[in-house]
Amino acid sequence: MPATPASQRPHDEAARLRSLRAHDVLPTLVEPVFDEFVALTAQVFSLPISLIGVVEETEVFYAVNHGMAGNDRQPRVEALCATAIEQARAVVYHDLALETSATVPVEALHAAENNELRFYAGALLHLPDQRLLGTLCIIDRRPRTFSAGEQCVLDLLAALISQAIAMRLACLAQGGPGQWEETRAQLQDELRELTALVRYLFTRHGVQIPVPADVLTQVERRLLDLQRLLTNQEC
Repeated sequence: MPATPASQRPHDEAARLRSLRAHDVLPTLVEPVFDEFVALTAQVFSLPISLIGVVEETEVFYAVNHGMAGNDRQPRVEALCATAIEQARAVVYHDLALETSATVPVEALHAAENNELRFYAGALLHLPDQRLLGTLCIIDRRPRTFSAGEQCVLDLLAALISQAIAMRLACLAQGGPGQWEETRAQLQDELRELTALVRYLFTRHGVQIPVPADVLTQVERRLLDLQRLLTNQEC
């Protein structure tokens, strides 16, 4: 499998990979609550595909997958998720067919073309020690605009997923699976209510691109409630 060139790897890559393996996050991401996070993310932005990509040394594992069945892993050099890790920031590609940035490997553009992908936006996911885990991403098969308000909501969703991962790992490490189960159940209830709200808002106002600011405000308010729920929980 082709390796990512050294020039395209973050400066702390060795430490990041050690942390990623020490935390062993893939079993955590099997939890159904992360499927609900990813499905909600796709719905908020009215997009067909949303993924959690865990960026390993030579591969990216799509540990949670909404809308792209059968796509469970990809060589890192071909994965758009890896570009966010390598730049240590959120990335947006409005039209991959027109993308000319040197930060996007040719192999990734070819893979996107083969999969008929045109739009990609990815927000960073963090490990408990704040090293980079991978991305929460949204994808479309058509070019798309993406507003600053939409980016803020995507970043907030990624922060919540990172926080939930950290809490589950902490609870299990401290012998407190019961506390995690209680929190997970609360999270799922809140996510289902928010999913119903988003569905109602789009039924009432119609789907608009970019998502209107007033819709984003209501979604963000509920996400901040979720953030407080996680922050106030202890294992």
